[in-house]
Amino acid sequence: MTAAPVDDHQDFADADRGFIAALDPPQVTGDDGRVIWDAEAYGFLAGNCPETANESLWRQGRLVSRQGLYEVTDGIYQARGLDLSNMTLVEGDHGVIVIDPLVCAETAAAALELYRKYRGDRPVTGLVYTHSHGAHFGGGRGVLPHDHHPVPVLAPAGFLRHAVRENVYAGPAMTRRSVYMYGTQLPKGPDGQIGCGLGTTRSTGTMTLIPPTVDITRTGQEEIVDGVRIVFQLTPGTEAPAEMNFCFPAHEALCLAENATHTLHTVLPLHGGDVRDARTWSHYLGEALALFGDEAEVAFASHHWPTWGKDRIKTLLAHQRDFYAYLHDQTLRLLNEGLTGTEIAEELRLPPDLEQDTSLHGYYGSLSHNVKAVYQRYMGWFDGNPAHLWEHPPAEQARRYVETIGGVEATVDAGKRYAADGDLRFAATLLNHAVFAQPKNLRARRELALVYERLGHGSENGTWRNFYLTGAMELRGTLAEAWAATPDPEIAAALTVDQLIDSLAIRIDGPRAWSTALTLDLFLPDEDRTWHLTLSHGALTHLSSPGAPTPSGEHIPDLTLTLTKPQLLDLLAGRVPGDAARHGESGALNQLLGLVRTPNPTFPVVTP
Repeated sequence: MTAAPVDDHQDFADADRGFIAALDPPQVTGDDGRVIWDAEAYGFLAGNCPETANESLWRQGRLVSRQGLYEVTDGIYQARGLDLSNMTLVEGDHGVIVIDPLVCAETAAAALELYRKYRGDRPVTGLVYTHSHGAHFGGGRGVLPHDHHPVPVLAPAGFLRHAVRENVYAGPAMTRRSVYMYGTQLPKGPDGQIGCGLGTTRSTGTMTLIPPTVDITRTGQEEIVDGVRIVFQLTPGTEAPAEMNFCFPAHEALCLAENATHTLHTVLPLHGGDVRDARTWSHYLGEALALFGDEAEVAFASHHWPTWGKDRIKTLLAHQRDFYAYLHDQTLRLLNEGLTGTEIAEELRLPPDLEQDTSLHGYYGSLSHNVKAVYQRYMGWFDGNPAHLWEHPPAEQARRYVETIGGVEATVDAGKRYAADGDLRFAATLLNHAVFAQPKNLRARRELALVYERLGHGSENGTWRNFYLTGAMELRGTLAEAWAATPDPEIAAALTVDQLIDSLAIRIDGPRAWSTALTLDLFLPDEDRTWHLTLSHGALTHLSSPGAPTPSGEHIPDLTLTLTKPQLLDLLAGRVPGDAARHGESGALNQLLGLVRTPNPTFPVVTP
């Protein structure tokens, strides 16, 4: 990998520009006294890069570990290094507008307190979510507690739907993978976690969700919030399925959300999610350049440090635009010449000007992973080779490979030889087969852990490093606890009734429910609507209709419940509300709830 220029001081000057004060003490604790954020833990990055870290990633770690309150421009401030993401504060006529209130309520509250300490006790007069990822809305209640006066909450169209899909429907699995991606359970230090490229790590406090009250539905839409004029650019399908850039004309300032930061980003994150459209991403960056390039004197984002000066902003946008276009188009060119995603990932190289730009180094995303994601978006997981149509699952395949090689011990010996020769990639492949063939074989686990450790220590990509090192930790017998920014009940309360029922449906144990047929009507008087649930062939589906239920010969449910939304939340949490009005067979409800499975939050990832 290309090393970062050692004489490039511009990033450090930008990262330090406008510094006002650091959070002191540099820890944030929860109500129970547990430390949920510790900026001081990264003090070791002030030292020289050790042999156990990639020099370029170490440099990025030094940049993203800076913390405190910074002035971006007159009237705009950022709290950086107080969570994975940045919180931006824009001063209005009567208070302050908060953009992206971090991951958790506790860190957001600490950031707001730091701002108020130096800028006065201004009330929060508006809240803006740049996009639908949890790191940009989870701390909402830290800046707008329940007893606040109503203020506008702005978000791109589709925000709530996509926030729910990632954080609720696939939440358990994505949260589990996030532990490995962000290295939340790794010790902070030269041999362990040194960041993730996009920031240091994620806080582990209380996640909240305040639903938007104002949807941004089109590019060019303007809103006045607390006397501040904001002009929006809608960018769906870029870094998030619901995302937006926006400018503050009076400040000559441009917010780029997470569409253009100081790292190569991910087209498909390691923790999962939608495959993003690289061509669309490029288009919207080009549009931002055309819309705002001649107006903005400073560009800031939801991560990292700002960029000052028209020419430098234009270069940032143009390089990022060209990268996503090149990634997309060259992957498609080679795909149409018959190469598979893995083959393209080995062949594709960036143009020299882009390769030398540190804002496009693979600290968070990677060229290799992004190429495979573009391939997946168009072609799916199947590469056209019939041998890959119906392969054995990993453990069964591993047993057969190991038997062919001559047993587990022979496989481990071969893996060690490849590792000694420097071919760590194939060593990992062989040793992984040995572990999946005999999960309790301590020698196989030990040797694979050593290989993962070497791969992690050499990686420029922070998330790859964290995955390798957390995988090594699991192999050595410590199963990383599930990362938990503790979900607040308010997140469930923010879901629509349809989303709540869908979140129940994905937890039905299908095989156990094959022979069960049930129909339930849920009537919510506050919404004057009835939801008709049907469990059939292991699938829970639903429709809704206005008004109270009107049973007929064609539709007589086994049970009708009349209840409030809080009672529905209790029901879906497994607490049957005793005061809900019932009509019909009461046992039907218990029968349905008895088919619901609770996900395991700490399943193994690198072992069977």
